Amino acid sequence: MSHSSSSSSFGTPARSGASGTSGGSASRSASRGTGRGTGRTAKPRFGFGLVGPRRDRHSVPLDQLEALSLPVGDDGMVIGVDAENRPAVLGINRPVPYDVTLIGGLWTAQVLALRAAATGARVAVETGRAQAWTALAQAAGGGQPCIALHDVGRVPPQGASAGSPVVVVRDCGMRPPRGRVVSAPWQSVVTLLPYLSPVAPRLLEKSSLVGVQRVSPDEAAQIGRIMSLPRHEYEALSTLADGVTLWCTPSDRQFVMTQGTDAETGLLGAARRMD
Repeated sequence: MSHSSSSSSFGTPARSGASGTSGGSASRSASRGTGRGTGRTAKPRFGFGLVGPRRDRHSVPLDQLEALSLPVGDDGMVIGVDAENRPAVLGINRPVPYDVTLIGGLWTAQVLALRAAATGARVAVETGRAQAWTALAQAAGGGQPCIALHDVGRVPPQGASAGSPVVVVRDCGMRPPRGRVVSAPWQSVVTLLPYLSPVAPRLLEKSSLVGVQRVSPDEAAQIGRIMSLPRHEYEALSTLADGVTLWCTPSDRQFVMTQGTDAETGLLGAARRMD
């Protein structure tokens, strides 16, 4: 999900001309203008001024060009680190409808909401347990209303756009009703399920991205069938540590460890699967 490469800076110092004599500032200025220290007054060039200092050309051997590459990573929010301790990035703000289903804990969903807000997105939380989100909504944005709470089924139209993307987090229990506000260009929807439920297969099949945290062995086997996971991957789902999520797309899968920052841990506590 991310790329790293080394970058280097280089430069060649300019050659300085010989200084002029102590005959005054005019001769020193002329010496700098000619770059030769001869004391001759440089002839002004109309519209361009005096001739500036001369520098060697910068050059680098062809086989060293790769050393000049810049580190460029994926675009989005960092959701944790992968098995090789590299940043794992989720592009949540997209010009197309984007649905995410997370079978996991409230802690991870709240970290995602905070980090989505940090990217500049407006976050609308549809929840039946507003008390669990109130402290987060008040602390986010430094007093700016970037995370808004709504009762289940009461999320108003958000007016998402490229300049004002929206992330809707649906924390509506095991059987979330069909939402009034659905995914759209620049409006992603993240649905949190605490466990596998009867509505889960429908949500998993229509989602662009699925996250799975620790579940029971029976649930892991069902998820493995729905998502076409290899045996060793779905069997690992029942042994995952707190904060670890298997993120799946139709073409890719990756285990990611989400670790809270100092500010996130102070607000939400340590990573946990159960609430």
